[in-house]
Amino acid sequence: MSIHRSTTERRATRILLILVALAFLAFFLLLPLIAVFGEALKQGIGGFANAVTDPDAQSAIRLTLMVAAISVPLNMVFGVAASWAISKYDFKGKSLLVTLIDLPFSVSPVVSGLIFVLLFGAQGYLGPWLADHGIRVIFAVPGILLATIFITFPFVARELIPLMQEQGRADEEAALSLGASGWQTFWRVTLPNIRWGLLYGVLLCNARAMGEFGAVSVVSGHIRGETNTMPLHVEILYNEYNFVGAFAVASLLALLALVTLVAKSVLEWRFDLHSGAKH
Repeated sequence: MSIHRSTTERRATRILLILVALAFLAFFLLLPLIAVFGEALKQGIGGFANAVTDPDAQSAIRLTLMVAAISVPLNMVFGVAASWAISKYDFKGKSLLVTLIDLPFSVSPVVSGLIFVLLFGAQGYLGPWLADHGIRVIFAVPGILLATIFITFPFVARELIPLMQEQGRADEEAALSLGASGWQTFWRVTLPNIRWGLLYGVLLCNARAMGEFGAVSVVSGHIRGETNTMPLHVEILYNEYNFVGAFAVASLLALLALVTLVAKSVLEWRFDLHSGAKH
């Protein structure tokens, strides 16, 4: 009876906890979203349309989507490979690899951007050689890609490593003992087991890639129409007191995040239906 009482709350306590959680979400999530969309539509649909169809805004949107489209698949491949190696094999330097994967979490994004400036800038270690060969990294798209990849590469790996460690090696070893090749084992055993963790990691990675500001700000040079991503464009418009334009572009970032969440929910629903049909 003592165990039952210690794990059972009164109805009033449950209601209070739910209300506290809802109030927290409303204050820190719902109200800011309402404020962003309200400011974006302050001058009506026409003002919103003018802000998001501005050539500089269009360039920022295209660059943001392109950077995410390149960095997320690369980090997905790295995350799966690193998680597979760490969870399925024992090797020297394993703990060091795990520590290095966590490095972007512990280093300020601004410091991360400065690292790339130190390496590839005009006065950096590789800058003179790059300049001699006509290669631009800093204040150009390659620098933005490198900074974004560095900032976002832990997300997929950090989602998969504990999941794959918890699942262990028994399924893969059984498949291999039955004659399956390494690729067959991965596609038919490992990947189905990690698909939800992989999806969550990719969604987190994508959201961070589109919203990254600090590291990208350092390496981009803030060149209008060339190296401004959506977060950087929002900052410039806000500093110019163009609040409608700033919040219009910010609302697009919020919409991209909401679309990502909806896509995740739809995929979960379809996979659940598919799994239920099999059983």
